[in-house]
Amino acid sequence: MRPQRPQPPKGAREDVILFTVGGFRFAIAAGAVSEIRGLEGLRSFSLGSSYMRMPKVDFTLERNGTIYFVVDAARHFHLSRPVGSSPARLLVLRQSAAAIQVDSTDRMMEISVLHALPQAFTGDERHWYRGLVIVNGDVVPAVNQNAFLSKAEMAVLKTAVQRVRGAAAV
Repeated sequence: MRPQRPQPPKGAREDVILFTVGGFRFAIAAGAVSEIRGLEGLRSFSLGSSYMRMPKVDFTLERNGTIYFVVDAARHFHLSRPVGSSPARLLVLRQSAAAIQVDSTDRMMEISVLHALPQAFTGDERHWYRGLVIVNGDVVPAVNQNAFLSKAEMAVLKTAVQRVRGAAAV
């Protein structure tokens, strides 16, 4: 009789996209991303008033009649980029008017375990991350795609776009 092989874990499986920002690797659910693309077609964006600031959004991208607000992931996560590196890719999010500016994308992979965040995560990261995954022995945070722009931030950005469009029509 042959010894039985250990069975792989039978947890829920999920495809994730690995990406890099400021020298750190992150994962995002592949189902949350509708497109991975270059930076072509970005337009500068400003809220236009000195009392309203959103430093993590400098650009918009228009695709198929939808305006996406481009969030600089390094600013969102409060990371500094290594000298000489700059964002090169966009992750256009599905079911959101947000696109995430990242340094690079690595690959897509399937995960079977999403570990809960340790209690040591007490600040913004409790909202930023869904959990942690292990990739080739490294711990990688799995981002919450809804944390890049809150509903309130999205409302402010959409209002600013409408105001700019209204001023252009006059």
